[in-house]
Amino acid sequence: MDKTTKAHYMSRIDEKLTDLPWYVTEYIDTRKRKLSHTTLLNYCHDYIIFFDWLVAERFAAPSRKEVELSVLEKLTVREIESFLTFLEYQLGNSKLTINRKLSALKSLFDYLQNKAETADLKPYLERNVMAKIEFNALKESQETIANRIEGKILRADDFELFRQFVAYDFGEQNRENKRLNQFHEFNRERDTAIVSLILGSGLRLSEVAGINLEDLDMNKGLVRVIRKGNKEQYVYFSEQAKLDLENYLNIREARYKPEKSETYLFMGAPIGRKGKNRRLTPRSIEKLIEKYATAFGKPALTVHALRHSFATRYHQENNDVPRLKNQLGHASIQTTMIYTHLTDEEMRKAVINMDK
Repeated sequence: MDKTTKAHYMSRIDEKLTDLPWYVTEYIDTRKRKLSHTTLLNYCHDYIIFFDWLVAERFAAPSRKEVELSVLEKLTVREIESFLTFLEYQLGNSKLTINRKLSALKSLFDYLQNKAETADLKPYLERNVMAKIEFNALKESQETIANRIEGKILRADDFELFRQFVAYDFGEQNRENKRLNQFHEFNRERDTAIVSLILGSGLRLSEVAGINLEDLDMNKGLVRVIRKGNKEQYVYFSEQAKLDLENYLNIREARYKPEKSETYLFMGAPIGRKGKNRRLTPRSIEKLIEKYATAFGKPALTVHALRHSFATRYHQENNDVPRLKNQLGHASIQTTMIYTHLTDEEMRKAVINMDK
């Protein structure tokens, strides 16, 4: 993530913190060296929801910024369970999303009880209700997850079909729509490079969006990315991805007209009267994949599904789980084992079909 992008995220974080209690700001400040800016921003969103709920339920002051520490100390397990019920049934959050929000709150409360100290060396909170709250049990087995993923990914033959669709066929399909056709013609090298890079490396959405020109080593087929936990890693990408990246880089400067300081890899078309350039945001990349996937006839095909597609194909062709774990940036090899279940099921079907 470059300095401009970090500054943008920090500005948004600081903006959110102006409406949150002082002790939340203090906590966020202690985590800036350890957590990514996107994670910190998500924490701020989670805290806003929590403190707004406290105000709405009349547990606290008239505004979220005025909620005192004493309010947090007096919260009961039953009240926190009511908040989690609110997240699930009023906001429609999944159990996984609720766990993420709960993790953010547990981290804040742990800081207030075990790390923060008053002038007389006493903890901000004597009692931590969040320590008594359990995460939702996520019952999905690896086989269940694999089966859910299975119908949403590209198989080996589909890789080139989808790539060709993004590069050429989408424009042909929309030849009569002049605006859509021209927009595709303008961005097709960029969009093809994005799809090809994900299918040829398994990078996450945030990792793709955060790449700068200096992060690429085209000779070795490597890209430097910042993974979860702010860990730096060099990741290999395929020969096809290399070719498509080269095609995009050949037109990037002339077509997108970046300033010398704008070294981000994937750029948006200039917008506004002054034609200001910008880095493609993760949401912009999500939307362009959604557009192509829907037109291709696979609306369930997301950026994450392209990552799954790479991982499944890699495992089929190499059967090397430790290397795949490293390539994908997984913290645990158990997460990577999902792809063995995907390919095991295919092997089972192949054996059964031998008797037909």
